[in-house]
Amino acid sequence: MATNERFMPVAPEAIFDALTDSGGYGYWVVGSKLIRDVDDNWPEPGSAFHHKVGVGPLTIDDHSTVVEAKRPSLFRLRVKGRPAGTAIVTLEMHACPADGGTLVRFSENPDGLFGWLSLNPATHLFTLARNAESLARLEELALVQADEHDPAGPPAARSRRATT
Repeated sequence: MATNERFMPVAPEAIFDALTDSGGYGYWVVGSKLIRDVDDNWPEPGSAFHHKVGVGPLTIDDHSTVVEAKRPSLFRLRVKGRPAGTAIVTLEMHACPADGGTLVRFSENPDGLFGWLSLNPATHLFTLARNAESLARLEELALVQADEHDPAGPPAARSRRATT
């Protein structure tokens, strides 16, 4: 299992809103190219979004399904990125009121036929690097969500935007 953590200067609700905006997956998930369709009952457990995954011109149509959703603290998906395999991805949001933000834990646990690939150290390092970049992109979307709820945004988000 690969696990990454990232502090984000927004409330857990903003991160959860970004996670449940299926249109954002094509941006924040490294390797996801395009969201093709979304079930009408998204993001209820059992619902799915349908996407293209791949590198360059090599893409495959696939889908990911919500396993569990508890606003604002937990979002769990069964993701498919064949032929690489499938995995259970869990995002946990832990509010940090003293710091004015949220600690996000992103865990990816391969399952199915290719679960053994995660035992390869190179695959594990690649997954950690990919997920670190995905979390950075998710933070960008969460900052937008936070701004939509409060145009002034949280103080940490305002100061970060001012320096970048």
